[in-house]
Amino acid sequence: MPPGAVDLSGTEALSGRRPVSGRGPVHKGELTRALTGLRDQLGAFELVLDVPGVEEARAAQLDIKAQLDDYVLPRIQAASAPMLVVLGGSTGAGKSTLVNTLVGARVSATGVLRPTTSSPILVCHPDHNDWFLEGPLLPGMGRVPGPAPDAIAGDQLVIIPSEALPPGLALLDSPDFDSVFEDHFEFATKLMAAADLWLCVTTAARYADAQVWQMLQRAKDNGATIGVVLSRVPQGAGSEVVDHFAEMLTEHGVGDARRFTIPETKIEDSRLPEEAAEDVRAWLVGVAENAEDREIVIGDTLGGVLDSLRIRVPELAKQVEVQVEQRAELAQEVEAAYGTALAELDEDTRNGSLLRGEVLARWQDFAGTGDLLRALHVQRGRPGRRSSRRRRSPARVRALKSALRSGLESLIIASAEHAAEQVLVRWRAHPAGGQVLARPAIGLGHASPELSRRVTRAVSSWQDHVQELIRTEGVTKRSVAKLVSFDEEALSLVLMIGLLGYGTSDVAVEGGTSAVPQRLLKALFGAESLRGMGAKARADLRSRIGMLFDEEALRYGQVLDAAGIPDETTPVQLYQATYNLEVAR
Repeated sequence: MPPGAVDLSGTEALSGRRPVSGRGPVHKGELTRALTGLRDQLGAFELVLDVPGVEEARAAQLDIKAQLDDYVLPRIQAASAPMLVVLGGSTGAGKSTLVNTLVGARVSATGVLRPTTSSPILVCHPDHNDWFLEGPLLPGMGRVPGPAPDAIAGDQLVIIPSEALPPGLALLDSPDFDSVFEDHFEFATKLMAAADLWLCVTTAARYADAQVWQMLQRAKDNGATIGVVLSRVPQGAGSEVVDHFAEMLTEHGVGDARRFTIPETKIEDSRLPEEAAEDVRAWLVGVAENAEDREIVIGDTLGGVLDSLRIRVPELAKQVEVQVEQRAELAQEVEAAYGTALAELDEDTRNGSLLRGEVLARWQDFAGTGDLLRALHVQRGRPGRRSSRRRRSPARVRALKSALRSGLESLIIASAEHAAEQVLVRWRAHPAGGQVLARPAIGLGHASPELSRRVTRAVSSWQDHVQELIRTEGVTKRSVAKLVSFDEEALSLVLMIGLLGYGTSDVAVEGGTSAVPQRLLKALFGAESLRGMGAKARADLRSRIGMLFDEEALRYGQVLDAAGIPDETTPVQLYQATYNLEVAR
């Protein structure tokens, strides 16, 4: 073993995870379909509400989808492609120097300026150059053939062929994960998730930095196979540093990672002395050249990623459920506002409060001038002499009917306006409501412009329904039927007046010339028949108003849809996609 190299674990330690099944074409197709379905589900929703934990969930959603696109699906489709080793680390850790040493040439920029690696450099055997330039790996990144100058800006993947690497191995020098440039961190994490093996390079002076362990934990959570290189270990104190580093790896759950040390040494032409990196080269080349070992590493990483989805996707689904709960609470606030308005309106149509002003005046005019009595004392014609002429309703009947319709319409519209105002009050008081209302939502605090037309049609239809009840179910008591017949339209108005609460408030008819509607109706039809007609008429009115309010409430559901808040089907589909993946494996 070369001086300074410490081998603390064997190649066999890289196996031990659940192997990936489905190597045959049928199972491969099933697995691909399951993974594609999961990826599509991950791209089908947004976590739009700013609830606790949402930033982490958004990052997880992007990470999982990116890993499926960048690594899992391409790797399943190209299982024989070279093993991709991604070197990651903090600024100045010596990643680029190690890559140059392993390749035996200066392919990646080094220097005192930080960060030096602006674009990721991928080195592979010439036989695989075209595959990496045109292949499915990392589809969102551009490709540039190498060699590359020292500074290439942007998310370009520079592909450099080298005879120094065997056909089964590719090395990728990623940007520093602690770079001052945010896009460098994004590239580093993206490339780490696309690695068959992630080789973390850190120094004896910085191995305890929090960001090193955060990235190692991230790699572990993402299912990556991990190797670590501790570089610039000082002479004399190396054993103590190495032992402490090994203890920290174990404490953080990555103690089974393959570990190497590189001593503090002189760097020439951006390269280490050959013997300093010989152990790392021997391990990587040995695995790459042995088809079985290479398959173990690739299968181990792919299996680890798929295993990680059992935890990562359900955890994401739980965060989606939080969004769904917030949406449901906002929908419940709408339902409560309109439910309260409907209950208040139901009371207002029972207690006589509607029988004021124009309605009261028209009722008094109708009941106190003899029109009501004339409508109820129409003598029966002789048999066989029924008139075919349609009798026109008296003017006072038409005026009362119009006043009732107008009063009821105004009451319904005012109630709908109040409900709309209450929805906004409730939403503004809700943690997620303010965010939804920040989007364009014109007129939510008022009834919809179409409501007036719909209310007119509904009230008119209700009046026709009450008149039909009188015609079809208003069986006159036998003792009365022998003496009188009645005008159905006029009597339907009397029934409406009674339903709307005549006699339950301080409403009174001047001069007392008219009987109370309930007494009059009971005398004509009997208590049982009257109760049946009244219950049906009231239920029909409530149903019509309820449908009007339901139509008004639909606007708020459309606002929630437009805001993009996931509904209850989204987490179910994520759980189902996870289950489908397990079945396909």
